[in-house]
Amino acid sequence: MMKDLYSAQRAMRNMRQAAMQRGVVAVLDIGTNKVACLVLKFDGPAPEHEADGVGTMAGQSRFRVIGAAATRSRGIRFGEIDGMVEAERAIRTALQGAQKMAQVRVDHVIASFSGAEPRSYGVSGQVEVAGEAVSEQDIAQVLARCDLPDFGEGREVLHAQPVNFALDHRSGLNDPRGQIGKRLVADMHVLTVQQTAIQNLLYAVKRCDLELAGLASSSYVSGVSALVEDERELGAACIDLGAGSSGVSIFLKKHMIYADSVRLGGDHITSDISKGLSVPHAFAERIKTIYGGVLATGMDDREQIEITSETGDWEHDRRTVSRSELIGIIRPRVEEILEDVRDRLVGAGFDQLPSQQIVLTGGGSQLQGLDGLAAKILGPQVRVGRPLRVRGLPQSTSGPEFASVVGLCLHAAHPQDEWWDFEMPHDRYPARSLKRAVRWVRDNW
Repeated sequence: MMKDLYSAQRAMRNMRQAAMQRGVVAVLDIGTNKVACLVLKFDGPAPEHEADGVGTMAGQSRFRVIGAAATRSRGIRFGEIDGMVEAERAIRTALQGAQKMAQVRVDHVIASFSGAEPRSYGVSGQVEVAGEAVSEQDIAQVLARCDLPDFGEGREVLHAQPVNFALDHRSGLNDPRGQIGKRLVADMHVLTVQQTAIQNLLYAVKRCDLELAGLASSSYVSGVSALVEDERELGAACIDLGAGSSGVSIFLKKHMIYADSVRLGGDHITSDISKGLSVPHAFAERIKTIYGGVLATGMDDREQIEITSETGDWEHDRRTVSRSELIGIIRPRVEEILEDVRDRLVGAGFDQLPSQQIVLTGGGSQLQGLDGLAAKILGPQVRVGRPLRVRGLPQSTSGPEFASVVGLCLHAAHPQDEWWDFEMPHDRYPARSLKRAVRWVRDNW
């Protein structure tokens, strides 16, 4: 299975490179609430004097957004495809809108998704360096020596990123290639998801007459987009508050070292409002967006929200509720989400990292007062993060709810090395011994 996975991921990377050489590729974020698509045009490597923002940094592929569109999701639940025909229609709508704006047809797409029960593992391996200096083959050998855990049936590796190298007695190396030493050690973070979620996504993309040129976790790309460089270096967690699920990712030394998700999100808050006030789901979403919050004040007792519906009962259809009542419905669910997130962070050993910065992003992060409540539950270092700036991005797609798709742009232009980016020796596919990420994060950082 690992050999097949390795080959499939290598094939997708090759397709991504081919699409970038042709100059145009689409990125697609498939969420519970919306499907967002951006079309990117690549202009080649950016010269150093033009490193004026993300997307034009030296060493990266220079790109700009030439098309953007988003549509309401259909057939997607908890970040996973639940109805194939509806999901296909939503993907087609977003893609066609972005292509129309870009005035170009796109054949290759890089996609991200949430949910699928992600699980993190930390693994390590070591080899003797074959020559005087570390080569690509040495990197491939040491990654092949990493002991992979028994993932269980129906699981598939989504990310397998080397996050730390040690050469002899020097640790904390990002890239040992070309350095002189004898004993090379690698630490790798492996993220697995449910195989059926990937298969359904592959099938939906194929039904839209597209080639899949890459896959990424929404938790990962949201962190790439919403965290600034110092946060990713010193240690930070990104909480992507989506509609169907809330993604959790931890970064250190510029690498993701842990990812998870909570199967609760903004749609659960909307459902609570719908049930609590006996109003349709769409109306509940509207008043959540306009009046929602988590911290009530004396002013909120006096602010009245008009409730209108069409049941035929005049008193029920024409009534008001105070904003305090609305907040009283919203807050318990938000507290539940944040407490579940806190449990994930504690289990991952987040409190033992050099920095405990927490960045909230995603559509749910825009609830008024959320940063204050999160600071009480998760810790004092909390801020709301917007996606980093990229060239050509329309203002309408620059809010926190688009952190995933913007992060996917950055991932497409400058992906981190993964296990399948090296020519793995066929006789050394990893052995299997369990070593969980929670213990690994605590012991190695």
